[in-house]
Amino acid sequence: MARKETITKADILNAAFEMTMEAGFDRVTARTLAAKAGCSTQPIFRVYRNMDELGAELFERVVAYFDEYYEKFPKNSNTPFVNLGFAYVKFAQDCPRLFKLLFDSENKYGKSLYDILNGKGSVVKEVNNARFSGCGNPSVMFMKMWIFIHGAACMSLTGDYDLNDEETVALLEESYQAFQKKT
Repeated sequence: MARKETITKADILNAAFEMTMEAGFDRVTARTLAAKAGCSTQPIFRVYRNMDELGAELFERVVAYFDEYYEKFPKNSNTPFVNLGFAYVKFAQDCPRLFKLLFDSENKYGKSLYDILNGKGSVVKEVNNARFSGCGNPSVMFMKMWIFIHGAACMSLTGDYDLNDEETVALLEESYQAFQKKT
């Protein structure tokens, strides 16, 4: 009679996700993952050819987590790019290690920052919102806003961002208005 599998692929992926959230993806090795999952390394390599394959699947899981985070995030501003930008900054604050994996690492498993952000059409919706709000060049506006937004999010990772939520929203809205005058 064959032995029953006690550690599933989902268990391994969940353990890798938790480790990434707690300590960062660079801390996920076969041995540390096995310890977290409560198994030897053998079950890991039974379901994944190598750690790169696990990393790619974990990356997709974190992308889906960000999509869900943004979908559930309150949308309180009518100013284009503000809701997406505020959610992005808060994601960096709430989930810094996941943010680093998605938006501040060289290996994005073939996805660009735009691909990740636009998961469920979020960027396209914001660009269309800007167009309908009278923005002359919404693509240029997105680039200007995104440079600003990404900078704020990265500052929060280093502890150099000390604005509260209301100040963040106000700053994003003011930035949009200032860029609108020049776009």
